[in-house]
Amino acid sequence: MTSLPAVPSPGKLLRQLVRTIPVAAALATFVHLARGGFRGLQTLGWTEAALVGVLLVGIAMAAWRRAMRGAVGAVIDLRDDLELGGGLISAAFIVVAIGGAELFPIVYLLMAFLVAFLPRNAGLTLLGVALVFDGLVVTLAGPVPNLMGFATHATFLALFAGLYHLVLAARIAVSRRAENDAVQKRIREVEERARTFRLVSSGTQDSFSGMNSDEKWLVASVKEIEGAVQAALEIAETSLRTHTCAAFLLTSDDRSLKLYDCRSGSERVHREKFNAGEGVIGGVLKRRAPVRMNSPQGLKGVTYYESGGPSVQALLAVPILEGSGLVRGVLVADKLSNEPFSDQDEKLLATIAGEVLRSIEVERVMSYIRKTRDEKDRFFRAIEELNRAGSPDQVFVAVLESTRQLAGLDFCAVTLVSEQDGKRVHRVARMTGVTAQGKALEGRTFVDNNGLVANVVRYGAPLPGRDIKAMDRQVIFDDETQIRGLGALKIFPLVAGDRILGTLVAGSRKKSVFEQDVLRMIEVIAIQAAQAVLRAQLYEQMERMATTDGLTGLLNHRTFQSRADEILAQARRYQRKCSIVLTDVDHFKSVNDTYGHPTGDLVLKGVARIIKSMARDTDVVARYGGEEFVLIMPETDVPGAKAIAERIREAVMAEVFQTEMGPLKVTMSLGVSTFPDNGLEKQQLIDLADQCLYHSKRNGRNQSVTVAQMQGGRKLQAVES
Repeated sequence: MTSLPAVPSPGKLLRQLVRTIPVAAALATFVHLARGGFRGLQTLGWTEAALVGVLLVGIAMAAWRRAMRGAVGAVIDLRDDLELGGGLISAAFIVVAIGGAELFPIVYLLMAFLVAFLPRNAGLTLLGVALVFDGLVVTLAGPVPNLMGFATHATFLALFAGLYHLVLAARIAVSRRAENDAVQKRIREVEERARTFRLVSSGTQDSFSGMNSDEKWLVASVKEIEGAVQAALEIAETSLRTHTCAAFLLTSDDRSLKLYDCRSGSERVHREKFNAGEGVIGGVLKRRAPVRMNSPQGLKGVTYYESGGPSVQALLAVPILEGSGLVRGVLVADKLSNEPFSDQDEKLLATIAGEVLRSIEVERVMSYIRKTRDEKDRFFRAIEELNRAGSPDQVFVAVLESTRQLAGLDFCAVTLVSEQDGKRVHRVARMTGVTAQGKALEGRTFVDNNGLVANVVRYGAPLPGRDIKAMDRQVIFDDETQIRGLGALKIFPLVAGDRILGTLVAGSRKKSVFEQDVLRMIEVIAIQAAQAVLRAQLYEQMERMATTDGLTGLLNHRTFQSRADEILAQARRYQRKCSIVLTDVDHFKSVNDTYGHPTGDLVLKGVARIIKSMARDTDVVARYGGEEFVLIMPETDVPGAKAIAERIREAVMAEVFQTEMGPLKVTMSLGVSTFPDNGLEKQQLIDLADQCLYHSKRNGRNQSVTVAQMQGGRKLQAVES
């Protein structure tokens, strides 16, 4: 009984009809042009407009299909190229027919483009199509065939196509030669590294310098692993006389298979991922058992070939199984002839599958070693950066960046703790990463509480000790600061000796980010960071002691002199005014004699605080010596300096100092000199301000501010202004 031929489904028929649109549109255009159509814009009718529309749709469909096949890695066949190229040639001839013969160079350029960028067989076929089309148009469109015009067109079409093809072929040949030389050089380098470590047989003893020893070992080892897999597949191919012998591995989601390595006489083996649950391979994965099949009519369900692949008549597939029973992939062998695989063949392929699995496991170990090496490199670089940091800000940047890179963190912060008015206060010194508060968190202070940061400082141990998701409420800093979206969190104390300087806060959206090795490395970084912070703080303290007055906290005399030189140099360069105000506490000796030196120190600190608060941010305030204070005021003329000096005098006069002997009030005398009105040199200006100060003292003290004024351009007169 003869079987009836299978009837295609309606959906398949529709797809086949749609696929014919580009070819049909191009042919219809050729026929219409040969019959004299498209002879000008004035003669265009509905039929020609419809033809143009269908042609554009066909070109778009051909381009879309070609792009989609290229995106998924499928092979673009000759039909795809001819559909797109034929449509473009048709469109070019329409433009020439409407615009006139002078536009025919458009066809030359299009032909050169197609020949240059399409495969050779497609380009030559399209060149023939263009020649035939032009011949039909020339011979049939008019009463007298224009054979000379056709000959000219044909000559230039062939010339453009040939020249572009030759030039492109020459460029490609040069590029391929250069690429091949580079590949061969790289292979020689890798083999030399392998020989250096006795991983492959030595063919030459030439020395090699370049990568460090770890990198040489890793590259050479991976090369050996890949060679072992290739050798195993070659043994299977030779022993079983296969057409294709390939190892496919499951992707991380266990839904797809991807080619690991193969030996095949076909170019249609899937190089990209394909569905793991379909066909023969799907059955092997589900049953976790080998499958043998053969059929003289060709096997169905062979999914590891692309469409148009060979007809397989015999197939043997074995699962690649770990000792625990976990399926890692499939090893497949097939034949194009109906020669069934035997039990011995199955046993051999299963043995080779085990070898492939061992090679894969070794490669995974090598990847782990490389990852561990990279982590160690980042760790040691982090320690180096911390040791080089000179200021607290540099320490914060180094510790945050190194910790974030080491563990792939999404949030990282450094907090510092200090005592203020008998209370422990925490400050977020620096942070990195995206949070709900963003940069607003940086610089935020909060008092001691029951949050994680405060508890880490309190107990000196990393927290939390359990999964962050298991906590009822995540209070990291304080109740007002919430960091959302973290799957893992760890806070480390910054311990330097017996002091806890603050904390290192590390958070990630991933739950499993804090492996034991990573935690240990971050702990060491936290210890190093604490030492670096302490060193930086001590350095800043020493620098502060060297530049500031220990009693008042203002700049000392030496620092004032250097800062004054800088400010006056800028004033000279930019021709700006600059004023100096010199002050002295009236009858300060009697304060010390009557109330004692501790009260005198209290007065000096209070006066310094007032002067500092009245000065502007750009002004430099210093203790000049004893009870004398000085201000240097950039960009300030005489009226401006006098106004600020008067405010200082009035504020000091209004201040009441509480002592054991009762309330105490003091007054000040002040003198002002201005650059360049009163002088050009620093010492000259200071001397003039000092003369003005003593002019005030001689005239009753606590007087209106005395300013310097030159008479006749030479002699100073201190006047009350």
